[in-house]
Amino acid sequence: MLSMCASGKYSSRGPALIPRMKTKHRIYYITLFSVVLLGLIATGMFQFWPHSIESTADWSLDRRSVHDAPLVQLPVSNPIPERGDLSCRMHTCFDVYRCGYNPKNRIKVYIYPLQRFVDEGGVPISSTGLSREYNDLLSAISDSEFYTDDVTRACLFVPSIDVLNQNSLRIRETAQALAMLPRWDKGMNHLLFNMLPGGPPDYNTALDVPRDRALLAGGGFSTWTYRQGYDVSIPVYSPLSADVELPERQPGPRRYFILSSQTAIHREYRAELERLKEENGEALLLLDKCSNLSQGVASARKRCYKGQVFDYPLILQESSFCVVLRGARLGQATLSDVLQAGCVPVILADSYILPFSEVLDWKRASVVIPEEKLPEMYTILKSIPHRQVEEMQRQARWFWDAYFSSMKAIGMTTLQIINDRIYPYAARTYEQWNNPPVVKWSSVNSPLFLPLIPPRSPGFTAVVLTYDRIESLFRVITEISKVPSLAKLLVVWNNQNKSPPEDSLWPKIAAPLKVVRTKENKLSNRFFPYDEIETEAVLAIDDDIIMLTSDELQFGYEVWREFPDRLVGYPGRLHLWDHEMGKWKYESEWTNEVSMVLTGAAFYHKYFNYLYTYKMPGDIKNWVDAHMNCEDIAINFLVANITGKAPIKVTPRKKFKCPECTAIDGLSLDQTHMVERSECINKFASVFGTMPLKVVEHRADPVLYKDDFPEKLKSFPNIGSL
Repeated sequence: MLSMCASGKYSSRGPALIPRMKTKHRIYYITLFSVVLLGLIATGMFQFWPHSIESTADWSLDRRSVHDAPLVQLPVSNPIPERGDLSCRMHTCFDVYRCGYNPKNRIKVYIYPLQRFVDEGGVPISSTGLSREYNDLLSAISDSEFYTDDVTRACLFVPSIDVLNQNSLRIRETAQALAMLPRWDKGMNHLLFNMLPGGPPDYNTALDVPRDRALLAGGGFSTWTYRQGYDVSIPVYSPLSADVELPERQPGPRRYFILSSQTAIHREYRAELERLKEENGEALLLLDKCSNLSQGVASARKRCYKGQVFDYPLILQESSFCVVLRGARLGQATLSDVLQAGCVPVILADSYILPFSEVLDWKRASVVIPEEKLPEMYTILKSIPHRQVEEMQRQARWFWDAYFSSMKAIGMTTLQIINDRIYPYAARTYEQWNNPPVVKWSSVNSPLFLPLIPPRSPGFTAVVLTYDRIESLFRVITEISKVPSLAKLLVVWNNQNKSPPEDSLWPKIAAPLKVVRTKENKLSNRFFPYDEIETEAVLAIDDDIIMLTSDELQFGYEVWREFPDRLVGYPGRLHLWDHEMGKWKYESEWTNEVSMVLTGAAFYHKYFNYLYTYKMPGDIKNWVDAHMNCEDIAINFLVANITGKAPIKVTPRKKFKCPECTAIDGLSLDQTHMVERSECINKFASVFGTMPLKVVEHRADPVLYKDDFPEKLKSFPNIGSL
């Protein structure tokens, strides 16, 4: 019955209760709907289809050569840009709103189509056209992730007008060509690359071409012409970089102490260098242009001293320090050659803005000396420790590899610096700019700033430094494995003469256990930033600390989570000033004050492993390894100096002696131990130039550990007594 009723009320055309639409009305609405639909489709096509008007003319050497580029004639009456605004900064002369929101935090760079600009007489504005160097630079940008061929999406605009070498330019006509660019807009968001600025007789330190508000990546800036935070100081590319392959040489002493290889330097500098040569003999090699070469020998690849011919730049690798003096221009291609050779540049060019100094720490790779102190150069360089010279040699070569070695490296570094200004929250860190890749800073965040996201790896990694105490080591591993927050256990095997026990002999624990064998028996190995440490929290513990309970260790970790920038440990120590002796004294007696916690059992952030290994001031790290003592005091100095804060002692326990260890086993039982510890404090204070350790009367204990409550109500019932 139900189906019969339903069929009676419905026809094949729809419900009978709904009035039928008249045919003419139905045709009208169908037509209207079709028009709207076609309009939406067309709008979508225009919205998402490539913009054919401007994007078809994108820059590409594959599709267009210099000879095929269209000819553009510049009328004499064409406007000329303003000279250049020295007051420009990113917030006044750069429109960041063009960059917009970008999920990848990367600016988009548009390269103008290649054109040949000539004056009304048909004479080109440049005598060289497009140089090989500028060609390489534009090609690198077009192949990079910064590039866009959609001019409407661009944040930064790079002209295809080559202004690298001002010597080849007609100043007025080049400026007119820039002003003709479709989106010039007084140079807003335009970037010009120049390496050889100025010309005779003044040799200005910035490009003389009028350029309105355009950014300038310049190779010879002085403090008078450089717009801090706006312009980018770039190196003068050395043509030898592509032609000469210098194999990387290991840092260390070399045949010559100081080398000067520049030609055509000012006669006053030459006279002073010759005087230094007379005083120091073979330690200084003073080279000049060769005048007795055979015909056909390239003079750029040769240097001479009293008729003796040297291959350049190979000779640079034979010296520890290489002099880089100002020439007619402040920026010198010699700087690039010196860095490639791994020779430490000694830069004497007052007011020179060093390349990429906005992000590069040149103190790590060079020595900058005022020009007036040239007579004292030898004495100044002799005062630098050998270890520091080796680090500078290594850093100099890495700077060249990363930032100087090609036009691509120079161009990408320039764009990255500008990118970091526009997206500062995603900018590269100091460590990423200045530390060679072997130092994997990207895996660690500094605890000195509030974290934006939770730690990627919860829990802590226990690092146990051991040499030969197998039984005690296994007991320590067993006790630590009971701590709920243990994520991984790392055993640093410091004995090169004996292999670790077989896998089957190690205690069976739930957490991963990894053994790392070291190449040398050094105390500093306990603070190396091992790749196996994936957590931010690290527990440093000796292989004889068997008395700490799992509750004490878990509580220490909970305290560290609240204070991740502190050393949080169990054995507390104090430094005191000895008025009779006039120096610092190490104190291990029980007092109400502490200024150190020993890393025989302490939590800290793994960031400090990097600082200890790669940033420890002076020769402290080597001194610790040589004396086999005081690595714990050294890291207390380091953390206190960085943070300005005292350590935190946890739990009341003060006894940490190994009950089963003998005087032979225990390093701390040596009679000279306390004397050496005091020497350490005085040594470290002299290196740091101050006493960073802070004295506090503070200890962290569980709230209920002394209260008369049932044990099951206490989170940490098993806390050791005094």
